[in-house]
Amino acid sequence: MSKSNIAGKIRVGVIGASPGTSWATLTHLPALKALPQFELTAVSTTRKASADETARAFGVSHAFDDARALAEHPDVDLVVVSVRTPEHDRLVRTALAASKHVFCEWPLGASVAQTAALHELAESTGVRTVIGLQRRLVPSVRYLRDLVAEGYIGKIRSVAIRASAPVLGASRTASAAYTADVSNGANVLTIFTAHYLDVALAAFGDIREISAVVARQFDEATVLETGESIPVTAPDQVLLSGTLHGGAVLSAHFEGGKRNGSAVAYTITGTEGDLALSDDLTLSGARGDGQPLEPLPIPDRYHWVPTTDLSLHAQEVGNLYAAFARDFTEGTRLAPSFRDALHLHRLLDTFAESSVSGQRKTWTP
Repeated sequence: MSKSNIAGKIRVGVIGASPGTSWATLTHLPALKALPQFELTAVSTTRKASADETARAFGVSHAFDDARALAEHPDVDLVVVSVRTPEHDRLVRTALAASKHVFCEWPLGASVAQTAALHELAESTGVRTVIGLQRRLVPSVRYLRDLVAEGYIGKIRSVAIRASAPVLGASRTASAAYTADVSNGANVLTIFTAHYLDVALAAFGDIREISAVVARQFDEATVLETGESIPVTAPDQVLLSGTLHGGAVLSAHFEGGKRNGSAVAYTITGTEGDLALSDDLTLSGARGDGQPLEPLPIPDRYHWVPTTDLSLHAQEVGNLYAAFARDFTEGTRLAPSFRDALHLHRLLDTFAESSVSGQRKTWTP
């Protein structure tokens, strides 16, 4: 398969680009249109009419109601899988069968076994892969990582994470009802914990030891549109305490179903100062004693995507695409791959094992 078209652009087909408020339409498509390294050539949904609508809205040449047709089209180099988690396995396999590069939303599979099988298949196919862990590549997180590496706050003593959201609790939309079933792999452990913890792991290094509580506090949930009550088997709380390989103490709490005051915050304590990262990815810091945390401007070199007319989430996804474009043309490995997906999914399973056993676990990648 050729690396790009004659203009040198990476040609992209997006599966799951439903018109309106789908994640792909709100983030992937605007990001791709804003990046000169890419050409958005195809979209697919489950209905031809909706695919045509998205294609018209974004000026896309090809619209399909068949993911296989998109994957096999000669004008597509990279297939993006942006659908519900239970569909990832089938659609990633479809893209790999066509020998196309693949970008899959996190989580890659609904289980470690699925994730491992997809990683192995991609490796044997010889294509490039990307997993949708985009927050690790936003400018403030990359700058945070570099500040820590340069000793801005000395040696890290502790990292604390607090992340909560109103979703995945006692009520769910009809489109999110599938998240109530733990076997579908889309819950507070696999979604919230993974995305927000990945930022810390990318910036501060891997976990060495961990003790976890993975809890389910809702036995049932109400479907908002119908009032139907559905059983819940998926966890809605994850509590972590442990250490990182560099010796820092890690504490983290991830919570779904937060009715009021939901937020995301990272607090990093060092021997020479402190850093903080907020939900809107604003980075603040101070050195010395008794100083207020002040916003830290992000140097221009960290900005890979245009911010004009792109939402914050679209910018996050855009940074991941920008990293992949460099990997694609320069042979670097900036973007997280299916290998990284397997690493993180195995770590999440270790949390679940710790919770069941009540024992502290040593993490061996």
